[in-house]
Amino acid sequence: MKVAVPKERREFECRVAATPDTAKKFVDLGAQVVVERDAGLQANYMDQLYRDAGAEVAGTEAETLSGADVVLKVQSPITSSEGDTDELGLIQKGAVLVGLLAPLDQRSIVDKYAEQGISAFAMELIPRITRAQSMDALSSQSNLAGYRAVLDAASTFHRALPMMMTAAGTVASARVFVLGAGVAGLQAIATARRLGAIVSATDVRIAAKEQVESLGASFVMVEDEESASAETAGGYAKELSDEYKRKQADLVREHLRRQDIVITTALIPGRPAPTLIDDDMVHSLDPGSVIVDMAVEAGGNCSMSRPGEVVEVDGVKIIGFRNLASRVAEDASALYARNLFNFMSPLIDTESHCLKIDWDDEIVAGTALTRDGAVVHPLLTGQGA
Repeated sequence: MKVAVPKERREFECRVAATPDTAKKFVDLGAQVVVERDAGLQANYMDQLYRDAGAEVAGTEAETLSGADVVLKVQSPITSSEGDTDELGLIQKGAVLVGLLAPLDQRSIVDKYAEQGISAFAMELIPRITRAQSMDALSSQSNLAGYRAVLDAASTFHRALPMMMTAAGTVASARVFVLGAGVAGLQAIATARRLGAIVSATDVRIAAKEQVESLGASFVMVEDEESASAETAGGYAKELSDEYKRKQADLVREHLRRQDIVITTALIPGRPAPTLIDDDMVHSLDPGSVIVDMAVEAGGNCSMSRPGEVVEVDGVKIIGFRNLASRVAEDASALYARNLFNFMSPLIDTESHCLKIDWDDEIVAGTALTRDGAVVHPLLTGQGA
C-alpha cells in the first residue's frame, strides 16, 4: 500500500499532512510512504527526517501521487478549474483521499471526487464521540488557532496585557473579550488569562458558561428559553431567531465598548459567518483597541474585517489573518498528522498491510464523502439534518 503526502499548494498554507513521526508509524504498519520534496519545509520538517523515518522523498507531485492508494492532505487538492496545477487529476481512480476538504463550502469539488472514482474522507466531519477524540482535527487545529489569535492581538496591541505595579505607577490590566466559546474561543480565553488580561466571553450556548467561568473569565449572555436549546446534538451552535440575535447584540454592544482586545470565533458549518461586530460597534471602541476576526475567511464576524489584511479604523486595528493554525505550522502539523494516522490506522489490515474499510463503522460513515463514483454523505445528498 502506497501512502502519498504531497506538498500543500494553497495560499497561506504552511502545514503538512504527515510528520516524520507519523510517516514511521505508517511504515511500521507495512505501508510504502512517499513524501514530496520540501513538503514539510515550512513546518520545519526537513526531507532527511522523512528519509530517516523510512519514507521515500519524491522530486515532483506527479511522482508522489503516481500509483498512490492513500493520499493525505491538509487542504483539498487544487483542480484544473482553480489554477494551472491539477492536483486532483494526478490522483488515481480508486484511491482514498483524506484531508480537511471543506465539503459544505466546496460542494462542486466533492462531485469531482465522485467523477474520478476517489473515496474521499473529510476530517472536519469526524463524529464527536469518545472513540474519535484522537482523530478530531477540527478541534486540534482550532485549539492552536485560538492560541495564535491572542498572540497576534497582543503583538499588535500597544499596551501590556497584565497589571504591573512599578515605582513609576501601575499599569492596568488589558480587557479581552472573546466572542464564541468553542474550542478556539476557550483556548483564546486560557491564553489571554495566562498573559494576565481580564477576560470575558460570550456564546449562544448556555452550556459554555461553566467552561468559560472555569477558566477564570466572566460570561456575557442573554439567558432565556431559546438560548437553553441553542446547541445541536453534535455540539455545534444552532442558528437563532432574529429577536434573540437583537437582544444578544445589544448586550454585546454595551459590553464591547469597554474592551481593549476583541477576538471573534463564531462559525456555522456550511454557512456564512454571522456578523457580531458592526461598523458602529467598531467605532465605539477606543483608539488602540484590537479586533481579531478568526472567521474572516467565512465572511467574517466583523463587518469591517478583510481577509489577509490588518485594517485600521479610527485607531482601531482589525486583524483578518487567514489560516491562523498554519501560523503555528510545526505544532499544527504534528497534531493534524496524528489525527490522520489515528483515523487511518484502523482502516489498515495488520496481516495484509492493505486497506480494509468497514463502511458501516460510525466514524467512516460520518466522514465519507464519496464512494464507488457517487456522493454518499447525508449532508451532501439532502438526507442529513
